[in-house]
Amino acid sequence: MSAPANSMIEIRGVTKRFGSFTAVNDISLSVREGEFITLLGPSGCGKTTLLRLLAGFETPDAGSILLAGEDVSHLPPYRRSVNQVFQSYALFPHLTVRENVGFGLRMQQVPAAAAAERIREALATVSLEPMADRFPHQLSGGQRQRVALARAIVCRPKVLLLDEPLSALDAKLRHAMQLELKHLQRQLGLTFVFVTHDQEEALTMSDRIAIINHGRIEQLGDASEIYHKPRTPFAADFIGQANLLSVTVLSRHATTARVRLDDGLELTVSAAELPAASQTALISIRPEKIHISKRPIAADNVFSARIQEEIFQGATDQLWLVTDQGTRLHALVANESAMNEAYHEGERVYCSLHLDDLVIVQSA
Repeated sequence: MSAPANSMIEIRGVTKRFGSFTAVNDISLSVREGEFITLLGPSGCGKTTLLRLLAGFETPDAGSILLAGEDVSHLPPYRRSVNQVFQSYALFPHLTVRENVGFGLRMQQVPAAAAAERIREALATVSLEPMADRFPHQLSGGQRQRVALARAIVCRPKVLLLDEPLSALDAKLRHAMQLELKHLQRQLGLTFVFVTHDQEEALTMSDRIAIINHGRIEQLGDASEIYHKPRTPFAADFIGQANLLSVTVLSRHATTARVRLDDGLELTVSAAELPAASQTALISIRPEKIHISKRPIAADNVFSARIQEEIFQGATDQLWLVTDQGTRLHALVANESAMNEAYHEGERVYCSLHLDDLVIVQSA
């Protein structure tokens, strides 16, 4: 079966084992040409192994990998039109920036004049032309990361693989480089496959995110879908923060259903979210979706609670609430301003939840 016309990567039923351990378990994934896709998951979930399979450093035990329609499952790395940026950057310390960037061209025996022009273009793309004759130890972390990117793009690969390339940077520089890397990807029009365990990084940069857990894709979608409509408890809990609550279905109507939490609190949820045969379910509520007031609220799903704990975090406050029925909830509110009230430990508050913010992530 051939790949779709706009598909750059086709992963079909790929499995990779190391002894008795299955690192990648029957994964299928299609990546569009020019797409920025992120493989997101905890350490040991299989995301780096999947990247190594794409690069050719590992060979699948089952399934196939197609690149631009060509089956590359068993081709060595040097015969694939891919390049990789490593977490450590892997720069040669005894070579200048210019020499590091041009190393791959030298291996490809590109003529000197053509190589010099491509090196200049690559350095200009990452804004490093003035530093072409410096050595890696004379550069900052962000500059070394740019050198690694320039070295990867100068060979003009069809796909760029990035294995947590920002993890060694401090928080402020890391955020700046996230935006810069996304801008570079759009400028070049390359297909990027990015590996990270950092959920904020994935949400900031990606066209789509594949959440990986125990060698399988838990959920695949764009950032908004992944965040607002998680389909599994793991996806809800791994991306951002979530209150996961088990409920029993009490009644069903045309568009809504009435459910009861284990401690007795009753809520109304969207019937579209709840399969017809379900008698119990697990719902996810994002902390920022709990609307809080010091006065009674005229809205759906209103209940009262007491603030058990408050943690100041600058622009926001983290609140831990206990409802009158005993449910413990995590809430997030904008910090005190002319438009917002301040909330403190021990205060009683009124909470409301919109139907669309109660997401069913598991049913039985």
